[in-house]
Amino acid sequence: MNMYKLFSPYKLGNIELKNRVVMAPMTRSRALNNIPNDLIATYYGQRASAGLIITEGASPSPNGLGYARIPGIYSDAQVTGWKKITDAVHSKGGKIFIQFMHTGRMGHQDNLPLGAEVIAPSAIAASGQMYTDSQGMQDLPIPREMTSEDIINTKKEFMKSAINAITAGFDGVELHGANGYLLEQFLSPVSNQRTDEYGGSIENRCRFVLEVVESVGQSIGMDKVAIRLSPYGVNGGMVPYPEINDTYTYLASQLDKLGVLYIHLVDHSAMGAPAVPITIKQTIREKLNNTLILAGGYSKETAERDLQSGLADLIAFGKPYITNPDLVERMTNDWDINTQWDFNTFYTPDHHGYTDYPPYQPS
Repeated sequence: MNMYKLFSPYKLGNIELKNRVVMAPMTRSRALNNIPNDLIATYYGQRASAGLIITEGASPSPNGLGYARIPGIYSDAQVTGWKKITDAVHSKGGKIFIQFMHTGRMGHQDNLPLGAEVIAPSAIAASGQMYTDSQGMQDLPIPREMTSEDIINTKKEFMKSAINAITAGFDGVELHGANGYLLEQFLSPVSNQRTDEYGGSIENRCRFVLEVVESVGQSIGMDKVAIRLSPYGVNGGMVPYPEINDTYTYLASQLDKLGVLYIHLVDHSAMGAPAVPITIKQTIREKLNNTLILAGGYSKETAERDLQSGLADLIAFGKPYITNPDLVERMTNDWDINTQWDFNTFYTPDHHGYTDYPPYQPS
């Protein structure tokens, strides 16, 4: 009998998870015309033995579709498309949250639909380049600084998309407050140099994120609202800043007061970013009465260690889920984990390197 805590059931709010393995959100760029399709439904359906699946980032706004071929969740066609995915996962006994990813300044005009624009807290470009289907690699542009009206409208887009997500059959919503996207752009003084009530002090920089969480909670119930954070992430030119620990300590305590379902904390050190100090993980653990998910380069053994110590309630796996649709079964049975992923097919439009990784075959 398998005594691993990783494979034991877990009650996430009102949701029963069959194990503590989470499939982490990963952008895969298969949503042609920004609409989820049958191929994407097959992909998530193949991975439904996870306790919880968190989808790739889906934009709550045309302005947030910064990358090529990422899905949205603001139109009727997108809701219809997502319904195929939730049906595929639920039919196999899985649970699935949608991740809301507004890319903010991490976008390019050539990837946005007509009439949409690259917006951010301040008119400061992210570093690096962005792939576009029409022009190839392009420098990231200087975004338009959001007005007070933009802030109100963006919050409304998040609220409307949350209602869309429930209509599409999702069990809940994870807000992407990590990886240098719009929500984190407000949190960090590197990208937020506003002089109004949304910039400056820690409280002001956290204000937009907390207002989005609260408004989404008012639309669908806070028991269905979660958030992902990545302190010390460096995507798009984000760098650690002097008050970073204080910022995330304050943010975690306020998120707990709002009653957020879980915080999903990702450590990108496996990909070369600075490690998230253990003290931050412990502080967020202490501040949070609800669930803490940890992600970042986990193996079965390190996952079990952090579950047993109480540091985490659930553990998210990213890259292993690309090549192992049956990751839970492989870990449960000590079968080999396929690590032969092909980076060249991570973000391409078709099934190659997406739905064609086979389940374990005993040799």
